[in-house]
Amino acid sequence: MIIKIGTRKSKLALWQSEWVKNQIEKAFPEIKVELVKIVTKGDKILDAPLAKIGDKGLFTKEIEEAMIKGEVDIAVHSLKDVPSILPEGLKLIAYSHREDPRDAFLSSGKYTLNTLPENAKVGTSSLRRKAQLKKLRPDLQIEDLRGNVDTRIRKLKEGQYDAIILAAAGVKRLGFEEEIDEILSPDIMIPSVSQGILGIEGRENDKEIEEIVRKVINDEKSEIAAKVERSFLKTVEGGCQVPMGCYAQVKENGIYITAFISSLDGTLFLKESGLYPHENPEKIGKEIAERLLERGGREILENLKTEQ
Repeated sequence: MIIKIGTRKSKLALWQSEWVKNQIEKAFPEIKVELVKIVTKGDKILDAPLAKIGDKGLFTKEIEEAMIKGEVDIAVHSLKDVPSILPEGLKLIAYSHREDPRDAFLSSGKYTLNTLPENAKVGTSSLRRKAQLKKLRPDLQIEDLRGNVDTRIRKLKEGQYDAIILAAAGVKRLGFEEEIDEILSPDIMIPSVSQGILGIEGRENDKEIEEIVRKVINDEKSEIAAKVERSFLKTVEGGCQVPMGCYAQVKENGIYITAFISSLDGTLFLKESGLYPHENPEKIGKEIAERLLERGGREILENLKTEQ
């Protein structure tokens, strides 16, 4: 049996796909796994902020089309890049153990976010990070930063920025952990939906492949957390164009959830947090999103539509 994985060409995407390939082949020696490299729209457009070019399937659409055509069998995604609604005939079939879900702060001079000099230049293209940075440090100059993890770190070292913020999971997976000056606590920088989780996407009718992948890859706590967070995302109907985040921690006594919706400048910042039962994770994510929308989130979204 041969299983073909559709993957982007970036170092991080290839690392992730190679990891899944190795897990499957180690558990099922009779199965051969092949990587099929595919270029996505998000890989082609590197000179514009993500929020300006739209986010619906920016890093997934071409791979999903190959899956629908039968050219590849599964796709390995950073789950934070996967839209809340998938194309007809496709589904998420497994969720990996969650790597560090937090954001990493990297600087040119061993600074932390608090000790970074006034008016320093910080690079990030994430509206989620921008809004939270502006709330914490309104003096900072925040500028867009695109490119793969290694490209972004190179730009920092070249002096284009005084500091940059990246997902800790990607930095660690690629072996750049020594470059991190501070891991930002979710208490001050709420993570992106599903950050740190790999989502394995497959066809709905490929039950055999789904069983193989779930047996080898799926992590129950990650699945529960992802369902809460992605339900929140779907209800807010946001993405790169909306400053928002949701982080679910699955504990023995329940799921501790922190979520927010914010204006672009961080001045109107709506936050919800609390402990919820393990049952119905999608329902919980939806309810939290609806509470934030009722508290003023809808007005924020309406204002964002006119600003963008």
